[in-house]
Amino acid sequence: MSTALLELEHLGISFGALKAVNEVNISLFQGERVAIFGPNGAGKTTLFNAITGLNIATEGLIKIAGVDITKATPFARAAKGIARTFQITNLFFGLTVEENLLLATRGLRPTKFSFWKSSNSIDSENAIVESALERCHLKAKRRVQVKHISYGEQRQLELAMSLTSSPRILLLDEPAAGLSAVERKVMAQVIRGLPRDLAVILIEHDIELALSLVDRVICMYQGQIFAEGTPEEIRNNPKVQDIYLGRRTGA
Repeated sequence: MSTALLELEHLGISFGALKAVNEVNISLFQGERVAIFGPNGAGKTTLFNAITGLNIATEGLIKIAGVDITKATPFARAAKGIARTFQITNLFFGLTVEENLLLATRGLRPTKFSFWKSSNSIDSENAIVESALERCHLKAKRRVQVKHISYGEQRQLELAMSLTSSPRILLLDEPAAGLSAVERKVMAQVIRGLPRDLAVILIEHDIELALSLVDRVICMYQGQIFAEGTPEEIRNNPKVQDIYLGRRTGA
C-alpha cells in the first residue's frame, strides 16, 4: 500500500480546557478529494489551522509523505507542498489580477528579494501565472484591478494564487461561501479542473455542492470524527441526516 501524502494521527488541539480537535485520525492520498462536514464549532477550520501551522497541535502527529511536520513553521509546511484558501478573501485590491498572481508566485522563491532576475526565471514565473489564470477562468480579467472584479472572481483569484506554489495538498475553506448560484457553478468547474494528482480537502456548508466534488466525506462534531464514507454513504447515514441534512421523513 502506498504511503499517505498527509497523515493526522491522534491529533488534538486544546485552548485551555476546550478541546477544539480531539483524537482526529485522517489519511489523505495523492489525487484524493475529501470534504469535511460539520456545524459551526465542530473544529473544521481549527483542523485546517493545525495542518498549515497557524495552530500548533497539542497532541498527536502530522506527517507529509511520512515526514513529521507537527512542530514545523507555516513557511516550512508551504515548502513541503501545503497550500490553502481562507473563508475571508485577502487580496491586493489596488493591483491587477495578474500582479496578485505574480506576487504569489515570487513569494516562496529564494530570489524574491533580488532586483535582478534571469530571463529563465521570468519566463518560469510567467508560465506559472498563465497556468493559474487558465485553470481558474481568469484570463479575461488579467489586467483588471481586483477591486473592479466580482466577489466570485476574487474567490477564484484566491484559489489561483494558492496554485502558484505548485502544492501537493490544497485546503479549501468554504470556497463557495457568499457566492451566487452562477458563481457557485463556476467555482465547481474550477475545482473539478484542478490537477488530478493534487490532493484536496474541502470545507463547505453547501452540502450538495461538496458531495458532487469529492470522493470521500469526513463528518465532525464537537472536535471529533463520527462518520466517514463515500458521498452516497454519507447521504444515507441516519446520524448524518439528523445532524446536518435534516431528519429523514418518518424519523
